[in-house]
Amino acid sequence: MMNGDLIPPNEKETGRLEAFSDGIFAIAITLLGLTLQVPDLGEDVSPTALAEALGQLWPSYIAFIISFFTILIVWLNHHAVFGLVRRADFLFLLANGFLLMLVTVVPITTEVATRYLGTPAASAATAVYAGTLFMVTVFHNLLWLSATYNRRLLKPSTPESYVRILTRNYLLGLPLYATAIVLAFWNVYVSLGLCTLLWLIWALTPRGRPVTLPIARRQTADGSP
Repeated sequence: MMNGDLIPPNEKETGRLEAFSDGIFAIAITLLGLTLQVPDLGEDVSPTALAEALGQLWPSYIAFIISFFTILIVWLNHHAVFGLVRRADFLFLLANGFLLMLVTVVPITTEVATRYLGTPAASAATAVYAGTLFMVTVFHNLLWLSATYNRRLLKPSTPESYVRILTRNYLLGLPLYATAIVLAFWNVYVSLGLCTLLWLIWALTPRGRPVTLPIARRQTADGSP
């Protein structure tokens, strides 16, 4: 018998889905490098000219860093969810698909926000950025809630206390990101600060690993293990 035949079908299913999702995350992070530009100095190739040209590209560097850590934090929580599920259904697959779609949009909206920071369009650009993160949160919550509703997709060993912690922290993002969208039209820096605070919360959310609950071993008809 091949090793793959020893893996339960449900674990094969979620394993394939997570591998596909990880590929999308990897591609999205890799493509971030394309937003970084090499300055064209023309005939003036002096160190001073290069330093000035690189300095003028600071919005691209900020966008790269923000996008990288945003996608990384989403991936950490996505990985945490898949570590707790034993199978997938249509709603779970649909939520995962839309989540991946929005992840690929994060670099674009982040670059828009950083490029127009300090201009009259800063409020609208920041609102679009916060709105993208809000939609990412919507589908991440849908992914999680589709797994936790009546615990139908969760592994039996998942502690209920850990489920409550993740649910509380994930749902927290919805009102706070909605607030960040509104704040963008009052003060873009406060809006961006609130988004940053949520990154920190989400980065720490999956940190604590659940304690595996003991599960009684199945007994055969004659009572032997």
